[in-house]
Amino acid sequence: MSKRLGCLHAHYSNIDYIEKAFSPYDIECIHFVDPGLMHRVTSDENFHLADAENKVKEQIEWIAQCNVDAILLTCTNYIAILQEEQLSVSVPIIKIDEPYFASICRVKEPQLILFTNPATVEGTIDRLNHYAHSYQISIDFDVMVIDNTFDIFMKGKKEEYDQAITHFLDQIVKKEKRLISVAQLSMVDAARKVEDRSIINPLDTLISTVVNRLKINN
Repeated sequence: MSKRLGCLHAHYSNIDYIEKAFSPYDIECIHFVDPGLMHRVTSDENFHLADAENKVKEQIEWIAQCNVDAILLTCTNYIAILQEEQLSVSVPIIKIDEPYFASICRVKEPQLILFTNPATVEGTIDRLNHYAHSYQISIDFDVMVIDNTFDIFMKGKKEEYDQAITHFLDQIVKKEKRLISVAQLSMVDAARKVEDRSIINPLDTLISTVVNRLKINN
């Protein structure tokens, strides 16, 4: 019998990444998308943090009632807002960034973490530092935003976006001896096209975590 994975996204584009990632497995993905929450958090002065926390709580409890075996959160900012102790759900909640953080924290050498969306940097790095601190791990990393690319993605020009990122990665891997990772789902396809170096991404690190949590035998 298929396992049902309820997926909460801040943008519709994440659906395709998740569907492709779990297509080899006996997992049915049920998608819930709310781009409005992050828009209000970043642009509405009258929408407070407590309002955002209540909205995320409401969303997750609604998904939990939809007969799912686990809930996947694909937006780091959603994860940062979540107050898990306030939830009254029994299904496991899987946060896309934690397997990615675990992979980063296993690296002892200096590393470079890349973003295209400046709005996700602060929340992601705050969570990474908190994760590393909770396991008493010291990590040596720098952050870089690939400028003038995320707007291309938001206009629906994914092929052009992927080409821009792949071009940037091809150049930087020639200069950088540090381990490189990309922090956003939207960057995964481009990162996989770079042949010279293995680039860590949040999707590859997520798959085994979800399969294990759902006890899928493949």
